[in-house]
Amino acid sequence: MSNSRHVPVMLQRCLDLLAPALERPGAVVVDCTLGLGGHSEALLARFPEARLIALDRDKEALRLSGERLAPFGERADLVHAVYDELPDVLDRLGLPKVDGVLFDLGVSSMQLDEADRGFAYAQDAPLDMRMDQTTGISAAEVLNTYPPGELVRILRAYGEEKQAKRIVSAIVRERDKEPFSNSARLVELIRDSLPQAAKRTGGNPAKRTFQALRIEVNGELTVLERAIPAAVKALAVNGRIAVLSYHSLEDRLVKQVFAAGAANTAPPGLPVVPERYQPRLKLLTRGAELPTEEEIAENRRAAPARLRGAQRIREDTE
Repeated sequence: MSNSRHVPVMLQRCLDLLAPALERPGAVVVDCTLGLGGHSEALLARFPEARLIALDRDKEALRLSGERLAPFGERADLVHAVYDELPDVLDRLGLPKVDGVLFDLGVSSMQLDEADRGFAYAQDAPLDMRMDQTTGISAAEVLNTYPPGELVRILRAYGEEKQAKRIVSAIVRERDKEPFSNSARLVELIRDSLPQAAKRTGGNPAKRTFQALRIEVNGELTVLERAIPAAVKALAVNGRIAVLSYHSLEDRLVKQVFAAGAANTAPPGLPVVPERYQPRLKLLTRGAELPTEEEIAENRRAAPARLRGAQRIREDTE
């Protein structure tokens, strides 16, 4: 594993965005996507008075990060959980509110690097793609058992794949001969079923299908739809949240939750806006911030990243 591949994305910017909420003693910050612990380690080092709660659904990631964060002792609590379980985790730890929340929605670099997890389309591996391998169905099962219409929907919705119908009819034809088990066969089939023009655009032609399968297998968007509002709800007043997304579907979802929180919901024409209609969030980024060209040159995984931040400015009034 080369270190350059595990550089946390937009690290400095994330820390600066969260800093005003985390500089006071006793502040609590949640890293909802621990991964290899790069962001978590930096949070603990930069904010020596803060306590960290870190979540990951991947037991191997927790083990490796546990070793990395061991020097911080009691200040770090590592929890095996999916990030939409945040309310339950905080409840168990007796923490009604937190001061900072960070999401880095990129698949953990480790998972992309580990051939035998079947995330990568660049090398042959079993089609698994589960981030938590103790539960749920694998990518192979999705390919082999979903009805064609459902597969087309997934490729279109989660992969933004324009050639979904073509790819799916090839998958269905092939799976009838022999079920899918490995990634190389799928990559080859996608290559063969795309028209020439479609192959010339943007990287590996299998990329969109693999993204779609990964999102489906891990329920990523459904989980995110619950997780972002839950994280906003968990923020104390003046608490801050930063979210790194890597494709337009995730970014759109984050944008919608933040925009709704920052909106004035009063019926038009009120002379004075009662508190319950006033915004709960203040946006900290104008649109989504992008990584610098220097960062992309150093860390190619940063290229698609989009960062959005928001600050809690008042309590929820029911």
